[in-house]
This record gives sequence, C-alpha cells and structure tokens, in this order.
Amino acid sequence: MARRRPPARRRTRRPSRRQQQKDAQLIGLLMVAAAVIGLVVMVVNWLLAHWWVLVVALVLAGLAGAGWVYNRQQQARWDVVRAQGLRYGLSQLDALHHTRFEDAVRDLMRRDGCRDAQRVGGRGDLGADVKATDPFGRRWVIQCKHRRNGAQGSAVGTPDLQVLNGTARQVHGADVAVIVTNGRVSGPAVKFAKEQRLHVVDRQTLAVWASVSRPLWELLRAVPPPRRPSSLS
Repeated sequence: MARRRPPARRRTRRPSRRQQQKDAQLIGLLMVAAAVIGLVVMVVNWLLAHWWVLVVALVLAGLAGAGWVYNRQQQARWDVVRAQGLRYGLSQLDALHHTRFEDAVRDLMRRDGCRDAQRVGGRGDLGADVKATDPFGRRWVIQCKHRRNGAQGSAVGTPDLQVLNGTARQVHGADVAVIVTNGRVSGPAVKFAKEQRLHVVDRQTLAVWASVSRPLWELLRAVPPPRRPSSLS
C-alpha cells in the first residue's frame, strides 16, 4: 500500500521592508497621539482642580490686550499730532542724507493724508523712491533727487525724468508720477515733463510744500481727477 505524501505547506509571505516601515510609522504616530491626548486630559483635570489659575491667566491676557490697544491708540494720536505740525525748511532738507530726504518726502505725504505712504528707494527701485495713495484714491510714485549743495548742485536732467517716465505707470501703476528735488531742474527736463504728463517739484515748489500745510496735489497743475469720492473733495 502506497504511503501518502504529507500536504505541502503554504509559504507565508513576509511583509516588505517598506510595509514594515509604514507600520512602524503608524505605530509611532498612534503612540504620539495617545501621549498628547493623555497630556491634554491631565492638563484639563489640573485646571478643573485649580480653576483660579485659568481665571488669573484670562485676566492677565485681557490686561495685556487692553494695554496693546491703548498703546496703539496713543501712537496713532501722536502720529496725527506730529503730522499736523510737520514742517521743513530748505536748509533742513539740504542738510539731510539722500535716504533721509526720501523719508522726509514720505512723511510729508503722510501729513497730507496718504496713510500708506512708504519709502521704497534703494537698489533696484526702478525709479520709485516713495509710493503713496492719496485720500482721493490716486496712486503717487515719487522719485527723489537730493542735491547736497541745493540750488548750487547739478540740475536734474532729462535722463532722470526718462527713468521715471519708463517705470512709474507701467511698472508701479502710478496715476501721478512726480520727481522731487531740493535743487534745480533743467529747461529740457521741464519741457519733457510737460510732454509726458510728469510732475516736477523743484526747489521753489518744495519750499512751499514743506513749510505749509497745503497738500502737494493743490500745488501741482493738471493732476488727474479723483478715483473715488472723498471727504476732502
């Protein structure tokens, strides 16, 4: 009688190394989640037993928030007072470094009601030193040309205005493109500015703007109309 052969064993397939890594990661995440949940439960139980700590923390947070709001309000009020009384004489402007001259132009725009006025001058500024939006919704792009010797310094020429003309509207989206200098502007540059609808603030115009409270758009001719109604219009 023939002997029966034992049935062949099925070969169990071992999980791959990638599957083992995934399983290990899953186990690790579950352990971390369990630890976090345990910690949260522990903290909640502790706070329930020591509820006064939570009350003190909320009171302190409220006081800190109120202090922050108060300081912001005080700073805003001080900025308004400072802006209303902001004045510059030509001698002051002549003595400034060129970057501080840009700051002064920015501050004058803020004084006039352009709350978002900012200095953007520097390397790669593409002809824009100060940008601002006036209360009428017009976007101003200003290029500043400071002359250490004032009226005795070199005149602002057509090439400077060509840079402004090439970038102010196309790159920066200007409604009003302006060049501001504490020095002189050459005749050809003035002619070019009129042809290209650019605005020039020379030494004389700057003296009036910096020393009185009239906004710049009241001192320049042919400024574009307002984009939106304003309380100032």
